Amino acid sequence: MTWHQLSITTDENTAPDIADFFSELGAVSVTYMDAKDEPVYEPAIGETKIWQNTIVIALYELEANPDLIKNAVFSQFEKARLENWQQEILADQAWERAWMEHYHPMKFADKLWVCPTGQEQHEAETVCMVLDPGLAFGTGTHPTTALCLEWLASHDIKDKIVIDYGCGSGILAVAAVLLGASHAYAVDIDPQALIATQANAEKNKVQDKISSYLPEDFSPLEADIVLANILAKPLIELKQNIGSLVKTQGQLVLSGILNEQAASVSSAYAEHFLFNSPISQQDWCRLDAEKTMPC
Repeated sequence: MTWHQLSITTDENTAPDIADFFSELGAVSVTYMDAKDEPVYEPAIGETKIWQNTIVIALYELEANPDLIKNAVFSQFEKARLENWQQEILADQAWERAWMEHYHPMKFADKLWVCPTGQEQHEAETVCMVLDPGLAFGTGTHPTTALCLEWLASHDIKDKIVIDYGCGSGILAVAAVLLGASHAYAVDIDPQALIATQANAEKNKVQDKISSYLPEDFSPLEADIVLANILAKPLIELKQNIGSLVKTQGQLVLSGILNEQAASVSSAYAEHFLFNSPISQQDWCRLDAEKTMPC
């Protein structure tokens, strides 16, 4: 199918109104995009943050009239707030495969490969996880996930019990089992994440060693290793929940943390955990610690 893709740049206050107006004019989808490389890292739960300079992109079926839509937008909104109108014909394609052109095998700690389907790597003394983009966050390309994979691949986790708290695609749970963990428990608030986790477990033939749960369905247990790749605010808010899942002398791995947030996150857990120095990649860091006393 072929589409009209229409976009306009505006300010953060006008963008939601334009998005609603596009929808009223029959758009099948509306998307926000950063116009000037301004990071927005961590919205509150239920909050949608957009950028001070935002591109609003609308997709219309081919029979729509882009000129009429443009005229309606410019008539409805103050022209001083609008700039860079663009319209183009967008041919449909296999979007997942197009994304995959930029997704290649990755190796962590000379031990773990993460590969898209059809690009599996088979080297002596390594394991290979097959993972494709899908329903939930986590392919190993983002620094927060890569830092956790690096930790897993550089530690002996044979026969360990692992909890992946905020599992997303299940990438950390699957990696842990492939690297020798006896069982991994994957927990996430998003039901789609649990679906993705089970699909990836089956793809890698480790479904018998991975259990997935919504938080309210998960019966707390003490694990040898707990990984939580979320964001700083929920990591701090959930310190009691997450910390209590680690057995004494067990390992805690926290990620999804900006470098400048490392001190506040480690301080929240410091009563019961002894932290190593943060490990950074780009703007993000990983914290890992040993549990020194019960929570």
